[in-house]
Amino acid sequence: MKTKKILFTGISLLVIIVSTGCLARSRQTPTQPAPVLSETPTAGPAYTLGPGDYGFSVPAGGGTRRYLLHIPAAYDPATPTPVVLAFHGALGSANSMAKGHGWIEKSDQAGFLVAFPNGASRLSSGDFATWNAGSCCGYAVQNQSDDVGYVRAILEDLQTKVNLGQVFAAGMSNGAMFSYRLACEMSDTFSAIAAVAGTDNFAQCNPARPISILHIHGLEDDRVLFYGGCGPGCDRATETEYVSVPDTIAEWVRRNGCETEPQTVVINENAYSETYAACQDGVQVKRYVVKDGGHSWPSSRTSSNPLEQDAPSSAIDATEEIWNFFSAVSANRP
Repeated sequence: MKTKKILFTGISLLVIIVSTGCLARSRQTPTQPAPVLSETPTAGPAYTLGPGDYGFSVPAGGGTRRYLLHIPAAYDPATPTPVVLAFHGALGSANSMAKGHGWIEKSDQAGFLVAFPNGASRLSSGDFATWNAGSCCGYAVQNQSDDVGYVRAILEDLQTKVNLGQVFAAGMSNGAMFSYRLACEMSDTFSAIAAVAGTDNFAQCNPARPISILHIHGLEDDRVLFYGGCGPGCDRATETEYVSVPDTIAEWVRRNGCETEPQTVVINENAYSETYAACQDGVQVKRYVVKDGGHSWPSSRTSSNPLEQDAPSSAIDATEEIWNFFSAVSANRP
């Protein structure tokens, strides 16, 4: 995806605050009539960005970090438009996520905005980046990167540039783990998150409100194992023992107050889904289990990071299912 850097002038929003109160009586001065308020509405912010691909930088961690933004042709600046923040996997970048997994094509089809944040990296190019998702991964964890603060800065920046509607997060592997952290720490901002091939490894999780969760995982994943741990022969002193998919889902079913018995749907011979209903505030927890494909994004044409080397499963289209899920649960979230 080509990026175009533009100069953006911030628009200050003038807010007129009118105070009402009792007028003191005076023998010398007659009571004055109340002022007549103008019925002309105050103008909202003038969003200047049109359809296209952009690159921006925001303050983060004492410096700046960049992110990419795609605005579809159908975008109307007069209408609040949902945005998906798509998080790459470990050792990936915003550029690699933008090129993989079909998010730009889906954005153009469905009319939502898609932003591609860039993880913490020791390289000025932003390549080989990771996310601070608690116990994983790499440079971001070692340096305790404030990635949640970075995401907040992105959303604040977007609010000055586009008419922002509901906010969603989707991530691959380490990006999926970080999406779970956002569910824990920013459930008041995100309407739902989707995790592909990455589990919830964030120990301190106290979401402010229930949030919809979608999880997609392959049974043959040999990097983030479906049943947890770090696999036979791993060095537990240096490698992460991941929380299992069943434990991740069970915890979010508990947090969201859902029924514990799911509704199972067999999609085809290589995939099935489980949906947990009757959750608090109308949210939903759903899991797709894919029998083939390994550590990959199902139906992806290209990978978003060097660790995503397995041939992806074609049993489901992960991007399609994620957007369908976001669309379905958005009606229950203001």
